[in-house]
Amino acid sequence: MKNEIIKMMVPAVGESINEVTISSWLKKDGDIVELDEVIAEIDSDKATFDLTAESSGKLKIEAQEGDTLEIGAPICSIEQGDFKVQESAKSIKSESETEEQPKDADIKEIEEKREDSTSNVTPVAQKIIDDKGIDINNISGSGAGGKITKEDVLNVTSSNTEEKLETTENQNRVKMTQLRKTIAKRLVSVKNETAMLTTFNEVDMSSIMDLRSKYKESFKEKYGVNLGFMSFFTKACCVALKEWPAVNAMIEGDEIVYNDNCHISIAVSTPKGLVVPIIRKADELGFDDIENEVIRLATKARDGKLSIDEMQGGTFTITNGGIFGSMLSTPIINAPQSAILGMHNIVKRGVVVNDELVIKPMMYLALSYDHRIIDGRESVSFLVRIKELLEDPSRLMLEI
Repeated sequence: MKNEIIKMMVPAVGESINEVTISSWLKKDGDIVELDEVIAEIDSDKATFDLTAESSGKLKIEAQEGDTLEIGAPICSIEQGDFKVQESAKSIKSESETEEQPKDADIKEIEEKREDSTSNVTPVAQKIIDDKGIDINNISGSGAGGKITKEDVLNVTSSNTEEKLETTENQNRVKMTQLRKTIAKRLVSVKNETAMLTTFNEVDMSSIMDLRSKYKESFKEKYGVNLGFMSFFTKACCVALKEWPAVNAMIEGDEIVYNDNCHISIAVSTPKGLVVPIIRKADELGFDDIENEVIRLATKARDGKLSIDEMQGGTFTITNGGIFGSMLSTPIINAPQSAILGMHNIVKRGVVVNDELVIKPMMYLALSYDHRIIDGRESVSFLVRIKELLEDPSRLMLEI
């Protein structure tokens, strides 16, 4: 009796996603897989997803790494049957039985070494390392706790799933990833379809820096997380958004949609490009909750594990170019939102206070906004309010 073949198609991974790219196969053609076992990673223009086996049996790969497929296209098949022992694993007694078997102590030592070398590496990264024979000592991990991710390995080998098209002495052409193509389209669309303007201000960071220095140890001891700048900026934005609701609104057709809650998108740079996971209802969260969410979302973003839901529904974005050394920039709106706040690096500068020149740690702020919905008075007042809250952090605690 012939074994039944289960055909697997590219699954629907999210609204408005029409195609995906095969990022990496975790199993080889002909491998035996179990039901619901992760067999591959697929990339979309928004996130990376795990592909799980729809049945137990022998895997037949039909789409190769780097292939771009439409939703519903065939990706692989699984032949059902009793495949508990693979052919390659069958014993060949003629030689193996005569060979000296390793002692228990030797086996233990080998296993310990193997565990030490792989315990801090994601399964996908380990597969690439094994396939390409890469020295793990040459890779620095960017994941949680220094864990080596797939992107870390790809950065070392310069062999991402982008297909190499042409190489000359001075050029190396590669296909744009789905995420990069989407970023390009969205940025051009925002520039062409919104009346984007940017207003600037500066903030004295002395009070926040003093407060963090005074309470950072007790804060971490109580909540298990560091007190960073992002929680102050997020809280300040939430207060200002409540006072200037147009900045937290968006245009849909011929209607303006006002949002009751502040769903703050935070821009995170990853090896694949910029993503913007969302802190839901940030206006209802405390400083510790915000800091924990920032760490959780940033870690998932850099590991390529964000879900579609974690990147949809934001009402306002904060981006921090200061971590890369940016002094001043004009951030582009994250459509369909109507505004984005740009943070920059903190630099000691001479400023006049009470007619005296003093040295202060200063940061430039930039608010880019859609002039179709936000007027100049609202944008400037919004940014001034953020400046007031940051320069006197006690206002954030009392929301006054």
